[in-house]
Amino acid sequence: MRITAVTCVKNEGPFLLEWIAFNRLIGVSDHLFYSNDCSDGTDRLLDALAARGLVTHLPNPARGRNYQMEALKHAAHQPVVKQADWVWIADVDEFLNIHVGDHRIPALIDACGDPQAISVSFQFFANGGIERFEDEPVIAQFTHSHNPDIWCADLSSEVKTLVRQDFPLQYFGAHRPFFRRDLPREARPRWTDGSGRPVPYKFLIAANPGRIRKFPARGARDLATLNHYALRSLDSYLVKNDRGDVNRENRAFDDTYWRERNDPAWQDTSIHRFLPALRAALHELKSDPEIGALHEQAVRMHCARRDALLEQPAYRRMRDQLRAAPTLPPQEAAMIARLGLS
Repeated sequence: MRITAVTCVKNEGPFLLEWIAFNRLIGVSDHLFYSNDCSDGTDRLLDALAARGLVTHLPNPARGRNYQMEALKHAAHQPVVKQADWVWIADVDEFLNIHVGDHRIPALIDACGDPQAISVSFQFFANGGIERFEDEPVIAQFTHSHNPDIWCADLSSEVKTLVRQDFPLQYFGAHRPFFRRDLPREARPRWTDGSGRPVPYKFLIAANPGRIRKFPARGARDLATLNHYALRSLDSYLVKNDRGDVNRENRAFDDTYWRERNDPAWQDTSIHRFLPALRAALHELKSDPEIGALHEQAVRMHCARRDALLEQPAYRRMRDQLRAAPTLPPQEAAMIARLGLS
């Protein structure tokens, strides 16, 4: 079975090898990376991996700032996607945690009854008080998340989607594919959640703007969960914030994104089943002298960028604000206040 993972990256150099190695363990055969404006060696590492046939690396085709959607539109026409049996669109901080069979994608597909799409619910993993970046597997370092049935007082969770080649595709979205609105009812795809159940009807037909990329999480994760390490260490979060927006000198920092994803109420180490094989796969990748050197260079540049940011008063304030932020999501804190329980 040929499974292609598609992703867009900018300054993700220290994390590339883990994501590639993990995906290969769960059955991904090909990777298509789009990169843009990298300053940490991400593009150089991807070029070296591509030269060895391990990935396909292309510059992001976006002409404006809609990097992801332009890349996904472009990806649909690439041989590595067109020749795949399944396509998996995800980010480098998202790891598909399969709970059935041998914990690989073919086992998930079989358990779901071989549908044309499988949408897997997010589970956001908290920072856990880890401040320093360490060049260790992300999936080993962060072990606590929100209750996966409830996120920020919402019973619905966002998803990412595996798409079979015969899906009646109009276009790929970052979270789910879309089919033509005029598609006859009998031609609509067979589409399941992470428990093998049909996805909710309004999600299927994208009828509700507020539920286009999410649906209720309870009961939807029996066969698979999508572990999302959106925060990682405090060091890495500062660098991530800089990557997205460098102009903070004259405006306040909003810690909402951090607080919404930093709820440590639930411990989940199920993905650690992969750690021995993952460490061995990482060792093999890094044993290539050029790959190993480029990875180490990306790590050094990541840490150097953190140090440079912390020379700026705005980023020191941001770090201190995040250190002090409560781990209760703001929506839950507001609910408790309304109920008079605080």
